[in-house]
Amino acid sequence: MSETRRHRTGRAPAKEDGRTARARSTRARITAAAIDLFTTAGYTTTSIAAIADKAGVSEQTVYYAFGTKRAILTTALDLAIAGDDEPIPTLERPWVRDALADPDPLRQLRRQVVGAGDIYLRAAPLLDVVRSAATADPDLAEVWAVNLRQRLTVQRVFADALARKAALRDGLTAEAAADIALALLSPETYNLLVNDRGWTHQRWHDWAADALARLLAAPDLHA
Repeated sequence: MSETRRHRTGRAPAKEDGRTARARSTRARITAAAIDLFTTAGYTTTSIAAIADKAGVSEQTVYYAFGTKRAILTTALDLAIAGDDEPIPTLERPWVRDALADPDPLRQLRRQVVGAGDIYLRAAPLLDVVRSAATADPDLAEVWAVNLRQRLTVQRVFADALARKAALRDGLTAEAAADIALALLSPETYNLLVNDRGWTHQRWHDWAADALARLLAAPDLHA
């Protein structure tokens, strides 16, 4: 990992000192170990001791770095969704801004699918861990609920953009369009088709892009 981090301003901050760099490296090892264990052994059965052992650190180091197992999971989930550890919200990510700014509604929809697919390539297994454990763990139920609200917020922004481009099917509101996109581009659907039914990622992408366009976009845009 680079010793410097580039923030949303594009300016490179001052070089990290050795202690800060080591702390970040340790957190990264712990997070990677936890992701592997959560997605193979399950969240409930994975202990802090197991995470520490796999990461090659002491249990105290894990507690010092994160405090709780839930904090490790939420950090791992944020990292998997974003693809990096920069504190940039999804709606401020370049792929989202590019999709919203695209004047062609069908290209916007394809960009949405590409963005969702990139996230699921990294995060789908971990999201399935959260969804599965949420039924028995109130803390993870809240994590799942927050993730669902965040995904809906993103889809509402996309749907509003389509409405402004006069691209929605007749009678379809932006709110309904967001709900449809939320369901079609959900991690549950991705995991069902790719991980359970054996679709390739590209097949899912092609299907999702076509389905989203047919369900949301005005028919004349397909001509």
